[in-house]
Amino acid sequence: MARVFEGRLDGRGKRFGIVVSRFNELVSNRLLDGALDCLRRHDTAEDAVDVVWVPGAFEIPLSAQALAESKRYDAVLCLGAVIRGATSHFERVSSEVTRGIGQAGFQTGVPIVFGVLTAENLEQALERAGAKSGNKGWAAALSALEMADVMPQVRTSGDGAA
Repeated sequence: MARVFEGRLDGRGKRFGIVVSRFNELVSNRLLDGALDCLRRHDTAEDAVDVVWVPGAFEIPLSAQALAESKRYDAVLCLGAVIRGATSHFERVSSEVTRGIGQAGFQTGVPIVFGVLTAENLEQALERAGAKSGNKGWAAALSALEMADVMPQVRTSGDGAA
């Protein structure tokens, strides 16, 4: 019979770091509000969440890695929005942010959740930050809760596989 590991959506006793991009702050604030609401509703203590504001999305991975390396957090959330403009800047920034966040998680072993929107325009970003398409900050917080719970289970599974 297969052993199954599943994370619970319970923030009790867990700590979370959140890195938020100030660029496109109208969107980022809504993502942060959604994430904080989700953590609160899943019993995360108010003083168990630290928020770090950075200038733009490009700075998110370095800050996320620093939070993860501190060993103070069970998971780190990355929130922001990269919105397409008239140049190729969008592709470069979104690609590097995605790569950097993934790399930080692999290097530290701490769950680092990707909650950075990549949108064609401001309207699309706002839709994904609490309007028509739900709030992706909330969704990122759910992922962080689940990963913060499942990773210790996997690591201590006792079979040496993790």
